[in-house]
Amino acid sequence: MGRLPGNHKEDLGRGRNEPLKKDKPKWKSDYPMTEGQLRSKRDEFWDTAPAFDGRKEIWDALKAAAVAIECNDHELAQAIVDGASITLPHGSLAECYDELGNRYQLPVYCLAPPVNLIMERNEEDAPEHNDPPSAPKKEFQLKVRLSTGQDLRLSASMADSICQLKKQLQAQEDIDAAHQRWFFSGKLLTDKTRLQDTKIQKDFVIQVIVNQPVIPN
Repeated sequence: MGRLPGNHKEDLGRGRNEPLKKDKPKWKSDYPMTEGQLRSKRDEFWDTAPAFDGRKEIWDALKAAAVAIECNDHELAQAIVDGASITLPHGSLAECYDELGNRYQLPVYCLAPPVNLIMERNEEDAPEHNDPPSAPKKEFQLKVRLSTGQDLRLSASMADSICQLKKQLQAQEDIDAAHQRWFFSGKLLTDKTRLQDTKIQKDFVIQVIVNQPVIPN
């Protein structure tokens, strides 16, 4: 569908704005999809989205809102949308407009996982050892993607808690730990959660929403 001409396009973008609906779209993938495949598909979309029509800062806001919805933080998603002056004619991120009338469309796989999602399990899950013997602390580079679109790496071990990693990110990037919300595989990670509890692997990415107060222009 081509771009809408002149004022008609802008009227559509501004004329009707509904609150963000809590209902997530239900859809089925053409093939059973693993969590890793879904993440890759989403990453590919968000990496290329700013090359489409529209403004990068709006794409960044939409990405942060989509992650918040995935984590059932509806209030944060609405605050992000409002802060970026994004208009939702149908109360959904599937179709929205910025204040200039540019149109943005998010694919359904960025808004909800498919009903035929395959949950991934680690081989390590097989033996039921609640307290494995204390192994040497192996450090690796943890990939972190901020809601600003910036990618970072932190030195981490599987025994580290999210609280410790928040403090490391604060020291590295001067982002107050209280303003960080960490998400992995669509779930909010609490401060007490340890990396070994998240089933994360070295090449996976943790999303960090930086919840800074929105400063009006």
